[in-house]
Amino acid sequence: MPTYTLTAFDKSGEKLLDETFEAANDEEAKKIGEQKLREHNCCDKTHRCVTSSGQLILFHR
Repeated sequence: MPTYTLTAFDKSGEKLLDETFEAANDEEAKKIGEQKLREHNCCDKTHRCVTSSGQLILFHR
């Protein structure tokens, strides 16, 4: 299964979330990433989710 990295930051630049997880495809990874953001109250923070090859699949600024 492909590996994805989800990262969220505070306005000060502090890293609030940095998790790596596996998903069957990009759509599933996007759903998992959004769920993890909700769990950590980071939906409104700057965040991104990328594939192991660096492809951006989820981003909010």
